[in-house]
Amino acid sequence: MASPTPLKALLFDVFGTCVDWRKTVTNTLIAQAHESLNSASASLATSVRLRATDMTESDWGAFAQQWRHSYHVFTRSIAADPSIRFKTVDEHHLEALHELVEQWGLKGLWTGEELGDLSLVWHRLDPWADTASGIDSFNNRFQTVTLSNGNLSLLQDLKTHGSLAFTHLFSAEMFDSYKPSPKVYLGAVERLGLEPRECAMVAAHLGDLKAAKSHGLQAIYVERAGEEGWAHEDVQKARDEGWVDIWIALDQPGFIAVAEKLGIETGLLDG
Repeated sequence: MASPTPLKALLFDVFGTCVDWRKTVTNTLIAQAHESLNSASASLATSVRLRATDMTESDWGAFAQQWRHSYHVFTRSIAADPSIRFKTVDEHHLEALHELVEQWGLKGLWTGEELGDLSLVWHRLDPWADTASGIDSFNNRFQTVTLSNGNLSLLQDLKTHGSLAFTHLFSAEMFDSYKPSPKVYLGAVERLGLEPRECAMVAAHLGDLKAAKSHGLQAIYVERAGEEGWAHEDVQKARDEGWVDIWIALDQPGFIAVAEKLGIETGLLDG
């Protein structure tokens, strides 16, 4: 890292950085739709059955992306306006799912109980191939800490599901706000008993890293497929202006490459 201050903790964004939400959510939506369509006990309106039958994998991917986008709008609104009543990400995911099935003409495809279970797919996201082994490597030298907008029960389930050996689970709900509020970044640093410069935010989203760096944290960018929604020129600007301290490109092995950059021998990279 550019700073001479010894790094003591790595703080991780989770959705998209540690886990591949897009693949898991899309595949689960498809599987649950097929289950409902093929259920002998399900009584579906003809219009709903036809609509669901016509949905392609691409359509379900767009549904998942819209669900994810609603999360961004929700969390950023609370981060920007503390007067808005705090709700957990689980609460939002369920409310947003009800709205989406209505918008997509799929109301009735799933029962209320089934929608409740489906909304918890975010607790069962599969990690990227390098995530678990990368965290294991980091634990040889650093504290590894989730710093996600996901609620604590969600993060605990993801940790268990993916065998992710984080040393600490921190959620934005601990600080009554959401990223990119400074309350989240600085609150996490304070909980660890460290200085901001002794911590590095690890994320696949430049906006998250820019906010963390503005509050004194170091920043490590790990490119993940489909995660950076910024235009190419903005991404290039971020690189040129030094928004991050370590930049791991998409063709590098994610967290394993981060570990090597931090001087941790993994034995998993050639050369």
